[in-house]
Amino acid sequence: METSRVTSKGQTTIPAAIRTAAQIKNGDLLMFTTDGKQVIMKKIELPADEYLDSVSETLSEWLSPEDEEAWRDL
Repeated sequence: METSRVTSKGQTTIPAAIRTAAQIKNGDLLMFTTDGKQVIMKKIELPADEYLDSVSETLSEWLSPEDEEAWRDL
């Protein structure tokens, strides 16, 4: 069993062992639902976009940490 404390902002850290087991990586989308007092978290698997994958490396000027921050909540 892994534990994590919730901050005053409602944030928590997913323990490393859980991230590894669920193959959760930086930038992955997660979905949360409840069942009574139980919280269920699921990783959202987006379909692969072959065109996007093929051109993504040519768009390196758009892959900065600042761009990731700007687009994260859209």
